[in-house]
Amino acid sequence: DNHEKILFATDEKTGLKAIIGVHSTATGPGAGGCRMWSYPSSAEALEDVLRLSQGMSYKNIMAGLPIGGGKSVIMKPEGDFDRKALFEAFGRAVESLGGQYITAEDVGVSPADMMAVRSSTKNVVGLPEGQAATGDPSPVTAEGVFRGMKVCVERGLGKSDLSGVRIAVQGAAGHVGAYLCGHLANAGAELFITDINEPGLKELEAEHGAKIVGLDEIYGLDVDVFAPCALGAVINEDTIDQIQAKIIAGAANNQLKTREMGAELQKRGKIYAPDYVLNAGGIINVMSEIGIGIMGKPASDYDSGWVENKLVGLEKTLGEILDLSDKEGRPSNIIADEIARNRIEDARSGKVMEDA
Repeated sequence: DNHEKILFATDEKTGLKAIIGVHSTATGPGAGGCRMWSYPSSAEALEDVLRLSQGMSYKNIMAGLPIGGGKSVIMKPEGDFDRKALFEAFGRAVESLGGQYITAEDVGVSPADMMAVRSSTKNVVGLPEGQAATGDPSPVTAEGVFRGMKVCVERGLGKSDLSGVRIAVQGAAGHVGAYLCGHLANAGAELFITDINEPGLKELEAEHGAKIVGLDEIYGLDVDVFAPCALGAVINEDTIDQIQAKIIAGAANNQLKTREMGAELQKRGKIYAPDYVLNAGGIINVMSEIGIGIMGKPASDYDSGWVENKLVGLEKTLGEILDLSDKEGRPSNIIADEIARNRIEDARSGKVMEDA
């Protein structure tokens, strides 16, 4: 997808093996989190970073943010390793790009890891302390997913609220998933949850009366909404015919294993909320941190009202995508990709980006 830059970074002393993908800087520095995972091969790590960095470009442009798209992955070392030294080495790799990439935490990475990165570069956000720190972005991500899910339910089920709506949440005990379950339970939804974190599931069961189901069982449940909030590629050849839900709307990145899965969902009469539109709440919140910590704005510039307006903008954008998909009979993911690509090309050609 015409990535601008891919950096392979290694450090023998710490065991660092990382890949940084800068997809687009047409609207500003490429921004996106760092994921640490036990990848079976470097080829699979590369595939992940290419898809994730592209997704961040699309997410950021659709949210009307003055940043581009980037992402990074670290191949988790086998055995024991010095975690602080590893992330300091990763920070040096980020710094070598001269501000073209801004990193943050993602799967397998903590705010403390980002503080280690900060010792080597200023191009990092998601910090737990300092004048630019805005705290955990997960609640804002969950809020955006919750709002978008209501947009989908209104169109798919004809309901203006979520009372009595049956919702299956995959990755329910994760940072975003847990906050989302709270919103859904408060809205009167009936929850079915799964996760590899069993203690976390038990807490959600006790707090919200959610029903715990098996990791594979989640796909075939007789529910209204399936909310993928764990890793990507969960809509694939093996799962697509198991899914009974009318609506797929969740926080996970790259939920479709291939772009063609969007057409397959449409053939089956299902509504799919493009993930990078639905889950942009976190990067919207982090944008204020980027402005304060990196672009030199004063700490007082953080504006909760601005964040709220951006979330409303995401609801509007998602509604327009779904309406256009219904009108034209084309998959929602394809329509969203086209809009995102057009906005990026407009930015590259010097046109003013329309705020979402």
